[in-house]
Amino acid sequence: MSTFEIINENTFELMEMMVREKTFDLTFLDPPFNQNKDYALHDDNLPDSEYWNLMKSVCLQTRRLTSKGGAIYFMQREKNVEKVLSCLRETGWTIQNLIIWKKKTSAVPVGNKFGKHYQIIAFATNGIKPRVFNKLRISPPLPANYKYARDNGIFVTDIWDDIRELTSGYYAGDEAIRKNNGDRFHKQQAPIALLLRIILSSSIPGDYIFDPFAGTGTTLVVSYQLNRNSIGIEIDPKNVEIINNRLIKIRPADNIQKYYQDYIYTEELADIWDIQETEKINQNNQMQLSFLG
Repeated sequence: MSTFEIINENTFELMEMMVREKTFDLTFLDPPFNQNKDYALHDDNLPDSEYWNLMKSVCLQTRRLTSKGGAIYFMQREKNVEKVLSCLRETGWTIQNLIIWKKKTSAVPVGNKFGKHYQIIAFATNGIKPRVFNKLRISPPLPANYKYARDNGIFVTDIWDDIRELTSGYYAGDEAIRKNNGDRFHKQQAPIALLLRIILSSSIPGDYIFDPFAGTGTTLVVSYQLNRNSIGIEIDPKNVEIINNRLIKIRPADNIQKYYQDYIYTEELADIWDIQETEKINQNNQMQLSFLG
C-alpha cells in the first residue's frame, strides 16, 4: 500500500531546509507561471529575475533530493522554453526531452503573431541515464489517410496531442473541482491523464513521487492509485483540504482505471501500473458508497 504526505508550507522557504530523509524518484514541477494570477498566498507578479532565481533554487534542491537517474518533468509556458532548459542545466540536470503538450481546444489568439496552442514540459534526469523509463504504447485514432488499423499501437513520442486540458468554466467537465456555486475551485488544475502518463513513464510501484507545488493534488491522487508513494508541498490550506478529500475517497472523475485500455499495448503494463492496487482502491470506494447508501 502506497503512502502520501501533504506538507502545508511555502515551497520556496521549505526546500532549502529539507534534509535527505527520503529520496525522490520522480518530480512533477508545475509552479505558478508568474502571470499575475490571483493566488491567495502567493505573489504571481514577481520581477522576472527574482522568479527564475526561485525556480533555480527549487530545481537545485530537488536534484539534491533525487535518486541517481531520477526524473523531473518541468511544465511551463511555451515562451519560457529557453529559461526552463537553462534553469535545469545550470542546476545539474540532464535534459532528455522537450515535450510539446498540444492543447485540444482552441488556440489562444495573439494580435501580432501566431496563436498559442501548446505548453512545454521539459523531461530531465539526475545523471545521464534515466533510472526508469517505461516505453509506453498508445493507440490514438488513425489519420484519415491510413488504410489499415494498427496491430499493437505506437510508442508515445515527445508530442502529446491526445490529452485534453481542463479548460475554463463548465467545459472542463466533471474532473474539475468546483465550489458549491459551480465555479472552478482552481483554474490551473492539471488533468489526471497528464500525470498518469508522466508517472507511468518514469517510475515503478513503490517509488517516491514529489510535487513541490501540489495545487489540488492531482500528482498525489494518481500516484496513490498507481501504488507510488508521494509527497506534496502546498502553501494554501484550502488546497490542502481539497487534496486530503480527493485522497480519502477517490472520485469517479479521478479514477484512473478508465485509462488502462489506452495503454494496453505497453509491455508489462500490469506490473508498471500495478493494476491490482488500482482495483483494490476502486473496490474500497464502492464499499464506501454502498455503506453510505
